[in-house]
Amino acid sequence: MAPLVDGLRYSTLAGYTWAHPRLLLLLPAVVLLFLLREGLAQRRRAKLGVAFVRGQARTHWSALLRFVPDVVLALSLMMGVLALARPQRTDERVEQSGRGIDIVLAVDVSASMELQDLQPNRLEAAKRVAQAFVQGRRGDRIGLVAFAGDAYSVLPLTTDYELLQEELKNLRLGLIPTDGTAIGTALGVATNRLRTAPGRSRVCILLSDGENTAGALDPLTAAQLAHSFGLKLYTIGLGRDGRVPYGKDELGRPRYVETRLDETTMRQIASAGEGQFFRATDNSALRGIFARINRLEQSEIKLTRYRNTHDYYRYYLYWCLGLWLLWLALKNTFLTNALED
Repeated sequence: MAPLVDGLRYSTLAGYTWAHPRLLLLLPAVVLLFLLREGLAQRRRAKLGVAFVRGQARTHWSALLRFVPDVVLALSLMMGVLALARPQRTDERVEQSGRGIDIVLAVDVSASMELQDLQPNRLEAAKRVAQAFVQGRRGDRIGLVAFAGDAYSVLPLTTDYELLQEELKNLRLGLIPTDGTAIGTALGVATNRLRTAPGRSRVCILLSDGENTAGALDPLTAAQLAHSFGLKLYTIGLGRDGRVPYGKDELGRPRYVETRLDETTMRQIASAGEGQFFRATDNSALRGIFARINRLEQSEIKLTRYRNTHDYYRYYLYWCLGLWLLWLALKNTFLTNALED
């Protein structure tokens, strides 16, 4: 009996999914049908204007009893509509099989990443595209390394993509006090994170806009060391060479500075790590590069979904039949012929 009563609660009804939700539109139609029937009956009912008492006769509460059979019938029909709509609850279980890829993103946060040949600047463009890349991965463990004149691990390998997105968002210019571009050191930190990782494939994606000017570890030596541990290296060179915009002067005119990417070293690093080098001179090219890497490094993750659906229409069918039988009993009693107002 408890499930029958519990099924009438609003919280229970709101918690269902419905196999045929459009049928629920018939619920207000049931009420409107009875109101229309009563209105037509009032208009067509014959009336005799005879007064047996002086003044206005008072209405007695017993006259309302004539509505009881109609209310019971309306409730029975509404329960029938709920049963036809098939209330359900679905339990879903997802099993993941296969192994993902271990990836470390090494992002340059040196002062030159403020240049504006990528919009709004090189660092912000790199962050946005990296966030979109992370959002498209499934089952991979991804870590984050930031570097300028030094390098450190911002986040170890994790599948907590929300935390990773937050850490990417928090990357900023001046995050590392030591200025410069320590590409070799960044590769060393990434290698240290990935060398013991259990993934079937281990990948480092390095984003930088300059040449190695800091750090004690030579980039090519770091790349060879990474390769010895089975790491694949992708390098992305950000920005254009030559004069690029960098803020405005006191009069509001654009300022320009000279910049150069050591493309030769970036290519050698990618070659040593059996990866690829990409050059991103604008935002669109940068998005395309990450899309290509996303296709090249696919995870072998299989998701198996198990759905177990439980129907609850029987409770409302029982209410429908019970109220229908009650209506049949009431229509043959004095309630049907109770005095009207």
